Amino acid sequence: MELSPILISIKTASLSIIITFFLGVLVAKLLVDVKNEKWKMFWDGVLTLPMVLPPTVAGFFLLFIFGVKRPLGIFFLEFFGVKIAFSWSATVLAAVVISFPLMYRSARGAFEQVDENLIFAARTLGLSEWKIFWKVQLPNALPGIASGGVLAFARGLGEFGATSMIAGNILGKTRTLPLAVYSAVAAGDMESAYQYVAIIVVISFVVVISMNYFTMKERGGKG
Repeated sequence: MELSPILISIKTASLSIIITFFLGVLVAKLLVDVKNEKWKMFWDGVLTLPMVLPPTVAGFFLLFIFGVKRPLGIFFLEFFGVKIAFSWSATVLAAVVISFPLMYRSARGAFEQVDENLIFAARTLGLSEWKIFWKVQLPNALPGIASGGVLAFARGLGEFGATSMIAGNILGKTRTLPLAVYSAVAAGDMESAYQYVAIIVVISFVVVISMNYFTMKERGGKG
């Protein structure tokens, strides 16, 4: 069994969850504070779109935007010397785009569940909005945010469609665990496929247990 897909998947999922976590929490906080419901619905639809689109379609859009002959692709290549499409960076990009809606919606739901009376009380005590976020909103929303982070990590780790479109299936470079399963089955190497699948199943099981833990902690906190 080739070990590179395991290492590539772990590196990809680890970096993507760091980006997705902070970006998802930030965007969720900003959108929760938006007062105009129409704008809120519009941006929520835009941010959630990658979750409902077929992953290959999302990958097509990424390839259309970051392809080597596209404006953004040319920009990164000429000014930073970084080729996005069909590189390891593309696996991270695909994982971030596909897993972001899960992180964002989990964080937004967690923020919306925070008791507004706590926020009003903090304001009457003279706390700034920034301090209210750090001392009131974030601690109370943390179990829900953590649960979303676990789910987003698993989604990034298991990403297949968008990754195959924007990053390709290059052994030792962009071949992640899901792509390794596909490649092994296509090549008739069922032994390797079984091993890759076993690894993914174990990771998925750990994710489910972790989600249940954070859900129980969130319910316990509310109780």
